[in-house]
Amino acid sequence: MSTESHREPASSHSIQLPAPTAYPIAFALGATLIFAGLVTSMVVTTLGVVLFVASAVGWFREVLPHEHHRAVKVTTAVVSIESTRSSVARLPITTQHRQILPVERYTLGAGVQGGLAGGAAMIAPATLYGLVRYHSLWYAANLLAAVAIPGWAQRSTHFLAAFHMEGLLVAGLVHLLVSVLVGLLYGAILPMFPRKPILTAGFLAPVFWTGLLYATLEAVAPQLNRRIDWLWFIVSQMAFGLVAGFVVNLHVRVRTRQYQSLPFAVRAGLVSQAEEEQYRTGEAKRK
Repeated sequence: MSTESHREPASSHSIQLPAPTAYPIAFALGATLIFAGLVTSMVVTTLGVVLFVASAVGWFREVLPHEHHRAVKVTTAVVSIESTRSSVARLPITTQHRQILPVERYTLGAGVQGGLAGGAAMIAPATLYGLVRYHSLWYAANLLAAVAIPGWAQRSTHFLAAFHMEGLLVAGLVHLLVSVLVGLLYGAILPMFPRKPILTAGFLAPVFWTGLLYATLEAVAPQLNRRIDWLWFIVSQMAFGLVAGFVVNLHVRVRTRQYQSLPFAVRAGLVSQAEEEQYRTGEAKRK
């Protein structure tokens, strides 16, 4: 778009701004050294106290009894921008232009149902792991509850293998919420994988977020991370992904705004979308 600019004569004046100072950053560094010396050396604490007091005094002297200012010159100019176009050119939508994808999507209800079904499916391999490894039906549930209950990740294996009503309730709530949220995610991403979406959701997606969760827990809760058998975890996630993807894929997709913006002939089935795109491409080339 071509434009014309009309610039009025510039005017100069000065404004008063607070004078620049390095005392605040020195003050923060001194406070940091004081606390760092508590776990390192008394010399570091002493240096921090000296820096803290000196910067505090210097900082207060710059603001009391009057704040220090400096004059900064400012040049202002009013720029008026006007367009030389009298109308807006609109290009036809083709495969070469930006589109809103996907054209179809699943409803929120489909995602919730898929999440609940996948959550129920992954209980079996998780429970089987507890039986094979620790001879307990409750180990997996108590380990999941340790995500929300402080201190449970440090408890003994005997404690986690025993039945605890609190752990069962917390694990059930956490499992329900996460299953529904991941099910909604499946409902959103499945239409983006037109080729073998269940295979993508059942195998590739679980491997991706298992790696993401592993890296997160290693930094946030390393003790809990070491208690999780990640091979069994991936198996459980694949069971979730296959069942959730299958249930979501059973539902009928709804049209998005991209589809609703197509001509009536395409939406009514009188002309295929491919023929419509070819027609628009031909029109654009002739123009």
